Amino acid sequence: MELLRGIHNIKTAHQGCVLSIGNFDGVHLGHKAVLARLLVEAKRLQVPATVLTFEPQPEELFAGKNAPARLSRLRDKFVQLEKLGLDRLLCVSFTHKFANLSAQDFIEELLIKKLGVKFLVIGDDFHFGYQRRGDFELLKQAGEKYGFEVVDTKSLLQQEHRISSSRVRDALASGDLQQAALMLGRKYSITGRVVHGQKLGRTIGVPTANLLLKRRVSPVSGVFVVSVLGIADKVYQGVANIGQRPTVNGVRQQLEVHIFDFNSDLYGLQLEVVLEDKIRDEVRFDSFAALKIQIDKDIRQAREWHLLNEKI
Repeated sequence: MELLRGIHNIKTAHQGCVLSIGNFDGVHLGHKAVLARLLVEAKRLQVPATVLTFEPQPEELFAGKNAPARLSRLRDKFVQLEKLGLDRLLCVSFTHKFANLSAQDFIEELLIKKLGVKFLVIGDDFHFGYQRRGDFELLKQAGEKYGFEVVDTKSLLQQEHRISSSRVRDALASGDLQQAALMLGRKYSITGRVVHGQKLGRTIGVPTANLLLKRRVSPVSGVFVVSVLGIADKVYQGVANIGQRPTVNGVRQQLEVHIFDFNSDLYGLQLEVVLEDKIRDEVRFDSFAALKIQIDKDIRQAREWHLLNEKI
């Protein structure tokens, strides 16, 4: 799948596509319903299936620290979208200047002149342009004028509830990993590069791989049973803490994963940490010694979980 970073990188060769627009945060089953239609039309019209998304996500620009927790970074979205068989991901820098672009200019300058859209698939709640004045009806009118079809894909329903990124976010925040997985169509995971940490775990015989959470707010926090991918072709078992590490006066959100029966150098590797089950919330302990006692309990509980849930 081709990645285009910025409108300025759209070339003449990129003219002509079927397109869907949105955050696609988490790439959940609702998104997949939209993209399934996109792929059908791409095959019919013999043009690339393209997704347009934004960095930062619009709410992150407008709400700042009060923006909702992000389910997936751009890299995560790329991986999931590529698995679906899409041809191209266009990532537009969402700035105040771009946000002030009128809905009409968005259609004419980007959709028509730059992309040459032949077919547009959008979710039923999609709005765009200055003050979110653009909607399905405006796109439909533009389609009649410029010769492209617009389809409003009704949200996929699950137990009569709409699948959305906010519902996935709520499930993760409450520790309901099973419900989140049902809406995502897969277990929730976090990816990141291993960086150097304080190495406090080594002092108590519990070495950890540290992954910085490159997002403003994490959708999950606490201690989890995890599986770890990205080390050769093997799946490792472990336990992870996601949060600010209050007992050791942590100031930034971080994922620390202790991989069972493993003690090699992982610095620089890109790991995927799959959340299997939540053990407990993150809490502040009175001492590092008290934290170590709890960590030992967490490790035993995580090992027991993996033992009971190993595939036969």
